[in-house]
Amino acid sequence: MHPFRKAVETGDMDAAAALLAENVVFTSPVVFKPYAGKAITSAILRAVSQVFEDFTYVREIANPDGRDHALVFTATVDGKQLTGCDFLHVDEDGRIDDFMVMVRPLSAAHALSAAMGAQFERIAREAAGQQ
Repeated sequence: MHPFRKAVETGDMDAAAALLAENVVFTSPVVFKPYAGKAITSAILRAVSQVFEDFTYVREIANPDGRDHALVFTATVDGKQLTGCDFLHVDEDGRIDDFMVMVRPLSAAHALSAAMGAQFERIAREAAGQQ
């Protein structure tokens, strides 16, 4: 089990954030431009952990060298069930330096976008306080 998965499944968002590289790039399923940096990525992860209901990882796929991982999950947002995948790449130090999320169906992606949009001012404040 990938340490990020374990941290998320146990609700330890501090441990999840500790696994991020300082230069991590986070690509959201609902925003065009990626977010760069550990502070903003950590803040987004904390917010999404509050937005998702019934979050469960259902599958983990890793490449043989252990640097790329796909963590498939299910969750509910505002009554919409979704399936998604966290695509993680780790750097030579074992820190996550690339983090891309995809979700489906489109109706759930819209619900996620709205829920996260409502959190964004708080996310930005939290990220600014971490820098």
